[in-house]
Amino acid sequence: MAISKFTLLESLSNKEITEAIAETRKELFSLKFKKATRQTFKPNKIKMTKCRLAQLKTLLSLRLNSIEKNN
Repeated sequence: MAISKFTLLESLSNKEITEAIAETRKELFSLKFKKATRQTFKPNKIKMTKCRLAQLKTLLSLRLNSIEKNN
């Protein structure tokens, strides 16, 4: 599974982005919990989830900054 492209995320609305951020945080917590309890999981999923979370947060902050500049 490859890291999602930033251009694919740009088509999401602000509401969808905030929902995706919440979902990604839950997934990251779950993966960290699995790691701590030594359950089976794919270690590269943590890296990919962190990257996706950073992309979503960056996109949301860019949009909010552009809205703020327009007002």
